[in-house]
Amino acid sequence: MDIERFLDRSHRLPLSYGPAGILEQRPKGGALGEQVVTIGRGDADFERARRALVGWKHFDIGWADVFPQTSIAVGTDVAVLVRHLGFWSLNGVRVLYHVGRTEPQAAFGFAYGTLTNHALSGEELFEVFIDDSGEVRYRIRAVSWPQNAVTSIGQPFTRLLQARFRRHSAAAMKCATSGDA
Repeated sequence: MDIERFLDRSHRLPLSYGPAGILEQRPKGGALGEQVVTIGRGDADFERARRALVGWKHFDIGWADVFPQTSIAVGTDVAVLVRHLGFWSLNGVRVLYHVGRTEPQAAFGFAYGTLTNHALSGEELFEVFIDDSGEVRYRIRAVSWPQNAVTSIGQPFTRLLQARFRRHSAAAMKCATSGDA
């Protein structure tokens, strides 16, 4: 399927759940996954990490990609292309909201939610922040549940794939923040 046509159809689709903002109040039956890792220290690393999120560098993992990589504006529809078990799947998501602050420590991020053309239902947050010790941390926090029989049957594999994504995404952000990217 052509990714542009997929995205064009995605613009007309609703979220696969409701209401948006479920990461704050985890719905019954939703699995919560979270990883927080140190990716740097201080303002310069935070700024590199912020730019990396804006540029979708957290998806530079080799087996997953997003189209287009041009915007994290609220309302932007994105196609997530994932290679698993020898085939590719294309899943629609929509950027829902941004998070951020400057005091007491800097934080920046955004969340997206799944559309009805996604294998799962749920939300995922990508955030960078400076903690109390001055370390730059990257957080991925997601809640999801199967949207159809296939993903319900394959739920153990899906959970492993999600955990793998969190680890690889953290490594990609560490690389992007190191200045070696």
